[in-house]
Amino acid sequence: MTTSKVYSDQEVEEKLKAELPHWFLENGWIRRKYRTSGWKATLMVVNTVGHLAEAAWHHPDLTVSYAFVIVKLCTHDAKGITDKDFELATKIESVIAWQPALEGGVLEGTPNEDARFKYIKYD
Repeated sequence: MTTSKVYSDQEVEEKLKAELPHWFLENGWIRRKYRTSGWKATLMVVNTVGHLAEAAWHHPDLTVSYAFVIVKLCTHDAKGITDKDFELATKIESVIAWQPALEGGVLEGTPNEDARFKYIKYD
């Protein structure tokens, strides 16, 4: 077991504000709610988070509903928020919130003007 620095609530708040503005601290967890267009998109978010968490060997708590997924992270063995939580949150955010069309490349992204193809409700 690697000993990790446990951040104070104030340090967590500052780090979230600077690096992960859609995440917040609540009851000892950092958390983020991803809104989706419905069940299929919700399952894709859950599976994506599951893959990233398993690859990282750091597992969040998830709340799953029809049109949203809540991701909560805390390092249990350290009894607080550590760099593991921030790193996994950053990876999850970069993948789930990715909008190819904003990058100016050849990938167009999901056509949001047609309700049949809506996926994530981006912030």
